[in-house]
Amino acid sequence: MFYFLVSPIMSYNFILILAAIIPAIFLMVKVYKSDHLEKESAGLLWTLVKAGILSALLALVEEKILSYVLNSFVDSSSVAYNIILYFVIVAGAEESSKYLFLKKNTWNNTEFNCQYDGVVYATFVSLGFALWENISYVLSYGFATAVVRALTAIPGHACFGVFMGVFYGIAKRMDKNGNKASAKVYRILAVLASMLMHGAYDYIATLEEQQGGWYFAVFVIILFVVSYILVNNNAKKDKPI
Repeated sequence: MFYFLVSPIMSYNFILILAAIIPAIFLMVKVYKSDHLEKESAGLLWTLVKAGILSALLALVEEKILSYVLNSFVDSSSVAYNIILYFVIVAGAEESSKYLFLKKNTWNNTEFNCQYDGVVYATFVSLGFALWENISYVLSYGFATAVVRALTAIPGHACFGVFMGVFYGIAKRMDKNGNKASAKVYRILAVLASMLMHGAYDYIATLEEQQGGWYFAVFVIILFVVSYILVNNNAKKDKPI
């Protein structure tokens, strides 16, 4: 009797998890196949997915602490509150956490020998982050949430990863050429660019104006198109470092 009660619940949760995972896997394959020069090893890519999951857990802790501080000093109904929350706390915690694990696992890795590798690595970390985040959401809120996030949040994280990866790849080339100062600047830009896109995404998504939904739709379309162009251009122009 217990089996018949538990089995449908387990099956339903399994379907929800699949709905959360499939979009992330699809985007991983797209970015991976765009790497025309030298494919990255499965071991490294799996490590980056796990690193993305760990970055999500770290970001969660950071966001809770920083949100508590924000709520103590800034009026939650103010515009300043939303700007700080989405651009600094949420985007800052999540993108800096992704970058921390990205750099730790790839910067000195011998496989990081092409500029486009930066895009692949950052995207896989970002999708690992989105993978864990989406599983959490769909188990809490159901299949409808999985559908919405499959069309918005997961590709959104992939786009943030693309922006981070473009600058991260340039930074690696600068470092290999002996230009340490420029490499550091591009690493900082990698975090700031992804933060800016992430913050704008969240901020526009929460606009309460009548046209807010249209603003968000337009922003998402532009973000996806620009990211797609960046992936294609960087893949086509890729060369060994």
